[in-house]
Amino acid sequence: MIIAIDGSAASGKGTLAKRVAAEFGYDYLDTGALYRAVALRLLNAGANSNKIDEKQAVNAASTLNLLLTQTAEIRTDKVAALASIVAAIGPVRAELLALQRAFAAAPPSGRGAVLDGRDIGTIVLPDANVKFFIDADLDIRAERRTKELLQAEQSVMFRDVLADMKARDDRDRTRSVAPLKAADDAITIDTSKMDASAVVLALALSHIDRVCPSEQ
Repeated sequence: MIIAIDGSAASGKGTLAKRVAAEFGYDYLDTGALYRAVALRLLNAGANSNKIDEKQAVNAASTLNLLLTQTAEIRTDKVAALASIVAAIGPVRAELLALQRAFAAAPPSGRGAVLDGRDIGTIVLPDANVKFFIDADLDIRAERRTKELLQAEQSVMFRDVLADMKARDDRDRTRSVAPLKAADDAITIDTSKMDASAVVLALALSHIDRVCPSEQ
């Protein structure tokens, strides 16, 4: 059983993916963390959003240590912004594609896998059993991200987060390689007016039950 969850930044897709995985005892992979980890390696090597060496980025992806995806350092907005740029580099995506597919084909638990990202249902796992696309209004997502960063004791302002998120949305949705969009057979959930993650989870589980009743 493979569940693909795509969506925009701060839409709630990561929270949903983790809770769905926990509900079924499946393994979870945050594919966005892969690109963030690559971006962090580049930042540590002196790169910035105006100067990215493609060969260096590809090398960072091909030699990526998955432990880096677990560090708090990848959760800054600076890393997120660069990750969005790195994600538009075709050869980088190619390097990480095999890793994502291998995880889904042979999850550690042997039961199932839940992957979230930008192109899981469209490119990475087009044959996933269930696909979701999670989105929310830009202003609401920016408010959520600002609160999240402030709680992590990062110094941010809403207007800056909003501008960065809009730029990131534009890059993600218009890039020529694997743009952010809902798969034709994805179930779209707008979380703009859903404050409780439990509500989103219940809605997702009801869809999974209809598609794969044996999993409930």
